[in-house]
Amino acid sequence: MKKIILLSWILFSLSGVAHTINFDQRLDRHWFVQQENRYVDGTFSMFKNGNVYIEDQNNRLVAIPINSLSTADKKYVLVREKSIIALNSNTARVATASSTSTLIKFGSILLILLLTSGYVFTKVAHQKRRYLLPILSFGVLLTLYSFSKKMLTTTDPNFVNSVFTPFIPNVATSWDNNYFYVESKGVPNHEMMVGISNHGWQQQVPIPQCYIGSNHWSIPLNPVFAATPIPIDNVHFTRGAIGIAANGVPIFNYHTNTGVDSFVDGQLDNFGGHCGRGDDYHYHIAPLHLYTFGQTTTNLPCAFSFDGFAVYGNVEPDGSPMTALDANHGHTGSDGIYHYHGTATAPYMIANFVGQVTEDATHQLIPQAAAHPVRNENWTPLNGALITNCAVNGTNNGYNLSYTLNGNSGYSTNFSWTGTTYTFNYVTPTGITSTNYNGFAQCTVPNLAAADFIAIEKNISIYPNPSTDFLNINLGNRNLENEVQQIAIYDMKGNLTLKAMKFSPTIDIKSLAAGNYLVKIQFNNSLVTKKLMVK
Repeated sequence: MKKIILLSWILFSLSGVAHTINFDQRLDRHWFVQQENRYVDGTFSMFKNGNVYIEDQNNRLVAIPINSLSTADKKYVLVREKSIIALNSNTARVATASSTSTLIKFGSILLILLLTSGYVFTKVAHQKRRYLLPILSFGVLLTLYSFSKKMLTTTDPNFVNSVFTPFIPNVATSWDNNYFYVESKGVPNHEMMVGISNHGWQQQVPIPQCYIGSNHWSIPLNPVFAATPIPIDNVHFTRGAIGIAANGVPIFNYHTNTGVDSFVDGQLDNFGGHCGRGDDYHYHIAPLHLYTFGQTTTNLPCAFSFDGFAVYGNVEPDGSPMTALDANHGHTGSDGIYHYHGTATAPYMIANFVGQVTEDATHQLIPQAAAHPVRNENWTPLNGALITNCAVNGTNNGYNLSYTLNGNSGYSTNFSWTGTTYTFNYVTPTGITSTNYNGFAQCTVPNLAAADFIAIEKNISIYPNPSTDFLNINLGNRNLENEVQQIAIYDMKGNLTLKAMKFSPTIDIKSLAAGNYLVKIQFNNSLVTKKLMVK
């Protein structure tokens, strides 16, 4: 009987580390652009501002207005977008449910442990206990180890905010109960592009992006340890960012979408970054230069991973030198909190996501902010080109990028913007080619401090709640009414049900069916979300 109880308990403990995991594959589609009577083969990437972004078979991101697509393709896009929104909105709830299940399982095993211990010490002869005690101890350690990797961790948003504060006004921050949000233009205050090798420049340039408002970066504040960490390799997370630097610049997988090490291949500049197909600047390795140039202190993270864990340099949070790293390129610190470390060699920052994350069918982590491409050409590497300078122009509305080609000077790509028009001057020793592109209007990073945002959020109320016919909104400060850009009400599946483009203290909700909703109030520089029940 004693053997059966002990064996059952050990097997039950082992079940705590069992797992299965599946990943979707790339999904290509034969798109029909009805208005132009042509087809495009590629993968759905995202739907933003009325445009469908498709990654074609040449790895080029193509923007197509949704109204120009066939009816079947429009329906496909809307279904995909709806599923992505629902998936993103459910992430926090799934994580919480996983944590709750883990706690229940842990409690069950602990109960078995107590019963087994009681049996041993009441029924077993004293001289035999010394043989059973090591077995019980081993079971305790195995149980604690298997569950320590699955427990919920809560991050203090004030600590996260302290990491980004030194880089205001280039970044803006806010948070709610689930996520810490970072807004930026993705452009650092250091020189860009210089240092890329003579075969690594793909003729892309840094256009400031609008990672602003609802297109912000999201860091989970309640990270959950994954049963099996997903590797950041040449298969997974080869599109989009995996983390955000303290200066607001996104960080991508160090593998490119062709599977090579971007640093070893010479594709990165002197700071570990370059521009992607959307002319968006980003890093591919840990931003350790933030320590080197004194832009942040060594006991603070230089970045945060999008699984919710911090990234430090060669110093631990307590100021001591970095200790040995695990297979994920991190470890649990003396404070009991897991974190990663950036190093000068691969994998540079993260080998595997320790926390739970969601990867979509295009191998991109979601939720994810989106860059907005301006140019449509399929730019390729310009062999023999060495970038010598990339500087803001004299009117502060663009950049001048100079380079040599096979040792010859006189080459540059100079670009600027006015409103939504982007003008590129491609200069060679034989002349200048000018091209205009229609893009997005440049934006401004909000300057609302996170502490102010929290105060505002607490003062905003909606009533009555539950409600039936009319919903009242009180901002707590009448001066905020002119800052409201829109008020939107979504159902729990992510469907927009009502929208007002300016502040209204009373909204008619008689058209809403009974159920739960989210009321999102978009200000110039922040987003406040409130829960609403309709009876």
